Amino acid sequence: MGAEPIRVAILEDQQVFRECLVAVLEAAGMQVVASCGQTAPFLARVREAQPDVAVLDLRLEMPGREEAASGLSALQCLHDFYPGVKALVMSANQDIDTVEQCLSSGAAGYLWKHNVGLTEVVEAVQRVARGERLMPAGLAWSSPFQGLQQQAEVSSVGELGKLTLREREVLGYIAAGADNLKIAACLGITERTVKAHITSIYKKLGPENRTQLAVLACQLGVQRPASV
Repeated sequence: MGAEPIRVAILEDQQVFRECLVAVLEAAGMQVVASCGQTAPFLARVREAQPDVAVLDLRLEMPGREEAASGLSALQCLHDFYPGVKALVMSANQDIDTVEQCLSSGAAGYLWKHNVGLTEVVEAVQRVARGERLMPAGLAWSSPFQGLQQQAEVSSVGELGKLTLREREVLGYIAAGADNLKIAACLGITERTVKAHITSIYKKLGPENRTQLAVLACQLGVQRPASV
């Protein structure tokens, strides 16, 4: 008997694009269990269907409202209440701060709509479902992040091999957006010990600040805790 199909939920307000995604993913053998243009019904379907992967747009035009509602709220809800659902953001927004915000809010991957085709979308969903982390192709880091992309291109096995098992656990919590106090509570260690582990991680991997470290962790595919 073959493997179970990947179950996908889609949050996208443009109906034509949404229907196209449904057709492409189902043609690739996946099961689309939710296809919504608004956050509330999307989250309701996620609760009922428990998909493997959620594909989300960030900017959703809500009927009857002048302002656009952000898909970031849906992303945060997935992180907080449905940690088993891997979120793949697909947006036209190319701002590095937005990418970082999505990663810290629990996104497993981020794609730019303008430079991906249907084949790449299918592959991205498959990779995210396998537990991989994806960053936008052609991401241009601003000056505080220069060199970070090159660091991430080094084999993740080689880079992570520099860390102890406990340091990898701490790095996973950093990638999930946890602060030192939360990490200490989750791992049953003192906050001072957490700080010592983080200092060691900085020395071994090279980033200059916590944001760089979180982004690098996601690029290296560090395993994040199911809930934080």
